[in-house]
Amino acid sequence: MMLWDKIQKKLDEQEKTVYWLSKQTGIHINTIYSLKNNLAKDMAFSKVSKIADALNVDLNEFKETEK
Repeated sequence: MMLWDKIQKKLDEQEKTVYWLSKQTGIHINTIYSLKNNLAKDMAFSKVSKIADALNVDLNEFKETEK
């Protein structure tokens, strides 16, 4: 499962939006949409950490797993 799929799952579970995530993390919404639309394959650890904190999840949940 790709990073964005995991983020989207958590957003859906918590009934949160990409806009909310952007505001909570301070990450520009275009950066988040780039990840969502597979335009950015990787994201800096600091940003992933902010996303995990905002969604109240352990960073290990965002580890990418091979299919």
